[in-house]
Amino acid sequence: MKNAIIFLLIIIIVGSMMPAQSSSQEFHTISGEVRDARSRQTIAFASVYIPGTSIGTVANLDGVFSLKIQKSLGVSHFSISHLGYQTASFEVEANVGGQKVFFLEPHSVVLPTVVVRPEDPRELVKNAIDKIPENYPEVGQRLTGFYREAIKQRRDYVSISEAVVDVDQTSYGFRMARDRVKIIQARRSGDVKRMDTLIVKLQGGPHVSMLLDVVKNPDVILDKEYLQHYEYELTDVVVIDGRSNYVVDFKPLSVLPFPLYYGRLYIDVESLAFTIAEFSLDLSDRGKAARNFIVRKPLSLRFAATRTSYLVTYKEIKGKYYLNYVRNEMEFFADWRRRIFRTAYTIMSEMAITDRIPDTPDRIARSETFRPGNILSDMVPQYFDPAFWGGYNVIEPEESIESAIQKFNKRFEE
Repeated sequence: MKNAIIFLLIIIIVGSMMPAQSSSQEFHTISGEVRDARSRQTIAFASVYIPGTSIGTVANLDGVFSLKIQKSLGVSHFSISHLGYQTASFEVEANVGGQKVFFLEPHSVVLPTVVVRPEDPRELVKNAIDKIPENYPEVGQRLTGFYREAIKQRRDYVSISEAVVDVDQTSYGFRMARDRVKIIQARRSGDVKRMDTLIVKLQGGPHVSMLLDVVKNPDVILDKEYLQHYEYELTDVVVIDGRSNYVVDFKPLSVLPFPLYYGRLYIDVESLAFTIAEFSLDLSDRGKAARNFIVRKPLSLRFAATRTSYLVTYKEIKGKYYLNYVRNEMEFFADWRRRIFRTAYTIMSEMAITDRIPDTPDRIARSETFRPGNILSDMVPQYFDPAFWGGYNVIEPEESIESAIQKFNKRFEE
């Protein structure tokens, strides 16, 4: 099957991990939330990073973040950026400790005279694909990232799992070798609320997030062979990190044996690098779409995906673009034949790349890899101590996830 961007459900494995410890004396911690300077609304998924380095994290859905900076680096400033806002710089020392509010100013787009809107957006996408070898790493990377997955039944969380991972990512020009993932440390919540009729599990964990790197894994979105099957429209020009970006919307133009996608691509005006991809699976044929998600289910169970959402962002560092953040969500209904009720589920996973080292000489050993068939929640212990992550940068939990974690901790302590 050509389409490789998938959620996989249901399987079982066992393992255990213990948290690594790191003294808070070794790093500065900056915590706060990102808001629009004019509307005072929170800004979701803003990038928080140390300029000139690969160290950073991402604000959560509520605009909340926590950034840990090793004191030995001697860093004086950190930056926050987001689509449509001016990148802002803040002093480290002045913002250590406590929960601060960081404001970003909206950025009005003033196009330089040299910027010309392309007449054919499909040709623009094709040219951006041709520039991938020039715009993205030509050598492999050792990535460090924070990964989270959560499953909700109706409005209640039934499972939350988190992990710090290392990823050996092969170069963007070489796709024969598979990226390797190693779990550094991880934890899970157990059942925050026990499911009543169905056990839902997410297979693949961080591997699914790495597959969503659509620049490295073009499949049917950025594969030249499939450009003819999409309709493209240039809809806007916006600013990202102080640089003008074309906004290209796309939607299916053909009916194929597998479902296509619709969404939006952001392409840097000068470099023609893909900077953001937002897209969803076409669910107009429910039966065709369902085959992308289910590994195993009871014969009498009916499954219907109702919504999918994918977000992939890239960060420019010294002229190259690197994977920065990945988030995917799927909502579906499951019901049993000959029964009246049906139950709504939501599966979410996200991964932020918090550090990277180029061209590492040794790959992660196969015996240490987290395999695509593994299930994170079955491999890690129940452990939600607040100091669990030590000096690692993580994505702060959203308010609803934080509430579920607190509920689990209370029950766990009892």
